[in-house]
Amino acid sequence: MTAPPPAPFTLPTPVGALLARLPAYPGSVLLVSAINLALARQLPDDVKVLLRGKRISIRVRDARVGFDFTWSGQRFVPSRPYTQADLTISANAQDFVLLAQRRQDPDTLFFNRRLVMEGDTELGLVVKNALDALELPVLDPGFWSPRAVLQRKAPHLARQLPPLPPALRALFGHRP
Repeated sequence: MTAPPPAPFTLPTPVGALLARLPAYPGSVLLVSAINLALARQLPDDVKVLLRGKRISIRVRDARVGFDFTWSGQRFVPSRPYTQADLTISANAQDFVLLAQRRQDPDTLFFNRRLVMEGDTELGLVVKNALDALELPVLDPGFWSPRAVLQRKAPHLARQLPPLPPALRALFGHRP
């Protein structure tokens, strides 16, 4: 972690209320598509074996949304919301972004009660350790921003784009 994390931020209650009205399943489809693209190939075989058939829920508290999925043995598969998952991981939206950017340590968030894992604690530790072992920039949202992908795939087109506004540069991190 190079820069200190920003002050904790919670989505405004009306935003969470609006997001809570969205159906859960399409969000789970989108999340597992991203996870499969970014992470599935990098998971160690022993982690894949442990994950097989486990019901995992990601809960974004301030957005009041949840994502439910399982590992099929080959890929993550979305599911309808679980009444009881094997592992539930919950935090606010900002904390998930900070974790993905590796700007915040999961242990710090856990001990500050901003990240909560419920259910199978062994599974939770395996997931945490597997994510910690993945090489950057897989978990960095800035790596997957349209601008960053364009810079990797078509640098001649990326050079023609105007500079990012300062707010977006701060969100995605500066990349030459």
